[in-house]
Amino acid sequence: MNRELGAFLQARRNEVTPEDVGLASGPRRRVRGLRREELAELAGISVEYLVRLEQGRTSQPSTSVIESLATALDLSEAERAHLFDLAAPRPRRSRPSGGARRELAQLMERMTDIPALHTDHRLDLLAWNRLAAALFPGLCHPGANLARYNFLSEPGIYADREEVLRATVGQLRLATGRHPDDPALTALIGELSVHSRRFRTLWAGRVVKERANGVKRFTHPVVGELVLRYETFELPGGSGQRLMLLHPEPGGANEESLRLLASWSA
Repeated sequence: MNRELGAFLQARRNEVTPEDVGLASGPRRRVRGLRREELAELAGISVEYLVRLEQGRTSQPSTSVIESLATALDLSEAERAHLFDLAAPRPRRSRPSGGARRELAQLMERMTDIPALHTDHRLDLLAWNRLAAALFPGLCHPGANLARYNFLSEPGIYADREEVLRATVGQLRLATGRHPDDPALTALIGELSVHSRRFRTLWAGRVVKERANGVKRFTHPVVGELVLRYETFELPGGSGQRLMLLHPEPGGANEESLRLLASWSA
């Protein structure tokens, strides 16, 4: 039985309004989101089968059924990938991250004008450069974890902290689908659930996000307001290791602030 698949389907169904999929809501509507009958009709499956899916009583639905549900729920690319991971989990043995390759760590150290962070699928920190350590006070040390830092240390450096927290939960939710038998990941989620009410709330909502690029806004204790763009690259090998680089728009106040932070860290 796949209870996690059922819980994810139900959570997404509750978030989709009839208007989102071209249906009339009606004045006496009492349910949140779509009714099961509506989703079943949109996906071309029976209500009874959808009930079994949401209750985790169907072992492995077909690819066509999952594709139809993903389309009917208008899932994002990350949510769609997560749905397929849950529908057909492949047993895999999570390998220890083994740390960053020496050559990659050396390359990061040569990046003196942009912060660089290297993480694994659990958001364990594998490597960083000097400017990243200055940008994220208290984060960069052996054994650090970015999710633990964001939720439990409350660093106060994020001007858009709620967005950061949602993205963090979304990444961990994706990781559970791709690495379902990772005890260290399970332990991390348990720890965050025990110690952070906000994490528990977001985790219960089955938030799924994967942001390869975007903007992060900081309120930094040394340089004040700082807006940086970021690009995240998944490293080869299928281990889930990622390299994140942050950079300012050229020629503006943020570039000057980052240059000041680099001088301060040196």
